[in-house]
Amino acid sequence: METSPKRASPAIFNITAEGKSPLGAFTAAPSSMITVLGARRHPAVTAPMGNGQHFISIYTSTGFQKLKNEAYCQAIRALKPDIAIPLADLTFGYEETKQKIPNAKRQLRMVERTEEWLAQFFKAFNADESGKPSDTHVFAPLLPVPYPMQWDYLNRLAEDHINGLSGLAVYDTDILPDLADYSALQPLPRLSLDFLVTPQEILRQVRLGVDIFTVPFVNTISDAGVALTFSFPPPSSGETEKVLPLGIDMWSQDHQVSLMPLKDGCGCYACTKHHRAYLQHLLNAKEMLGWTLLQIHNHYVVSDFFAGIRSAIAAEPSTFEENVESFFSVYDSELPKGTGERPRARGYHFKAEGGQPKINRPAWEKYDSDGTGDPTIAAEMAGLAVTGAAAEGTETPVVPEASSQELHRKGFAEVNE
Repeated sequence: METSPKRASPAIFNITAEGKSPLGAFTAAPSSMITVLGARRHPAVTAPMGNGQHFISIYTSTGFQKLKNEAYCQAIRALKPDIAIPLADLTFGYEETKQKIPNAKRQLRMVERTEEWLAQFFKAFNADESGKPSDTHVFAPLLPVPYPMQWDYLNRLAEDHINGLSGLAVYDTDILPDLADYSALQPLPRLSLDFLVTPQEILRQVRLGVDIFTVPFVNTISDAGVALTFSFPPPSSGETEKVLPLGIDMWSQDHQVSLMPLKDGCGCYACTKHHRAYLQHLLNAKEMLGWTLLQIHNHYVVSDFFAGIRSAIAAEPSTFEENVESFFSVYDSELPKGTGERPRARGYHFKAEGGQPKINRPAWEKYDSDGTGDPTIAAEMAGLAVTGAAAEGTETPVVPEASSQELHRKGFAEVNE
């Protein structure tokens, strides 16, 4: 919902398409792709004013706005997503994002409001026999608070709303072992909206019983200029003598003239059509194509990772457990940090705080007027000094020293098949 600004009639509500839901048509998603509608992005930017008794704060292109339950239900009717997540009173206080965890009083209010909003949600769809929107599967939110705080809320889900539920949206997967006491909730698929930072966290949550994942670190790591290189099942420990990295930093000068694919054996478009040197050139030139190719590659790696998980579970549960333990021992426990610049951040990525430095570097900078700028560049601009090749009595050649045939013979710009 945060992608729809507070206007008289956002474009997303005016689109019509035959054979597809309005949400699928607006996002140009293929019919095979599941669409999920939630009130906030994942992960969400912290709202300065918080939520109220009858609304939550969402971050739109026109700033923070209030979203009421009635308006959200109308949006679900209009957009017809495959999965809808009812409103929940969340503070997004994840430890990984360095935000405060709410106190006990706030946690209790989160549960009470969410329970009330969920009852209003199903009441709004009473026209439907099942009590839920037609063609839309409702995933009830499980809150990121301790089990004793929401045990009564879970009872309501299992007893009063079970006929209208198709799944559970889990904001903290540590609650999953406690669901063993609720037999009615056991068969429901679980969608993880927990904060994931590594593939090891994905494997841990699969062990806990999560079925569907959102993987926000794919976007973050791609923006950082890192190409993922892990796989599942992992290579055997006998094939490698040291811990393998989960990815490679494409800003490293080691890839400046490398004609290798981003990952050996990868079948993605970026690896089959291009090489590391080309992608690093795009990043250095700040061409958006560089980050786009990284996104293509990293999504392919993660998709292949999940395919390996499904195959291992289908083959034998014990095989999956062995592969998980092997993955933990073979690969590094953290993703590498990109050493270059990310693309320009937008408003929906973060909320600036008072006194915080600008996250985006200015494209153009003015030289200091007090003479504290680079003296060499200033002297060259004033015509008082000569730098570079001209200072050594030589000029940069306009054409390469070798012919095109010689460059071709040496394998210039070729991709290893």
